[in-house]
Amino acid sequence: MKAMILAAGLGTRMRPLTNHTPKPLLKIGGKPLIVWHIDRLRDAGFTQIVINVAYLGQQIIDYLGDGSQFGVQIKFSDEQHEGALETAGGIVKALPLLSDTFLVVNGDVWTDYPFDINYSLEDRFLAKLILVKNPQHNLDGDFYLTGTQKRYTFSGIGYYSKDMFKGLEYGKKPLSPLLFSAIEEHRVITELYEGEWYDIGTPERLNILDKLLKGSSFVTKKYK
Repeated sequence: MKAMILAAGLGTRMRPLTNHTPKPLLKIGGKPLIVWHIDRLRDAGFTQIVINVAYLGQQIIDYLGDGSQFGVQIKFSDEQHEGALETAGGIVKALPLLSDTFLVVNGDVWTDYPFDINYSLEDRFLAKLILVKNPQHNLDGDFYLTGTQKRYTFSGIGYYSKDMFKGLEYGKKPLSPLLFSAIEEHRVITELYEGEWYDIGTPERLNILDKLLKGSSFVTKKYK
């Protein structure tokens, strides 16, 4: 299975930190956000990673190179010419680089979720979404946990079948409409993850996590 890291966002809410640096290269705990993902994906057995880039994307390409310095192979889906294509649009463009079932993780979250390179979607499902407990900035949640009437927040981590994006035209497209359509057809399952997960959406949240990563034994000993 291949993995895709979404790294094409503008990072608007992170300004002024992202005025000259793309959000995935902002450092927490001594290394860029995106490198935390790459390291954990590699440790989980993922050796082939696709990364989409747009805003200040060349910086990401130059920093990561072909991935060999991190023990993986990286291929870039470059959206710099057309501008960020949003999540579904970015996946559609990158689809030729991906496996039949692939993992996607948002570049602006930090988590210790155990990525599963051996996960297999049943034929009737198009996606499995990983949910987390609702943070203060999203108390209403996003999706129902399968088999319950409880809504939780989408973590930005999901396993997808290429069939979910089959036939979609190239262009700017959000992911949510596709997900809700597939949910209505009972072709999406969700799972609640109760481990560490942080949405790095603002400079304040970035600063909080940076302090945690530098000073908390639950991270520095296990993940650094």
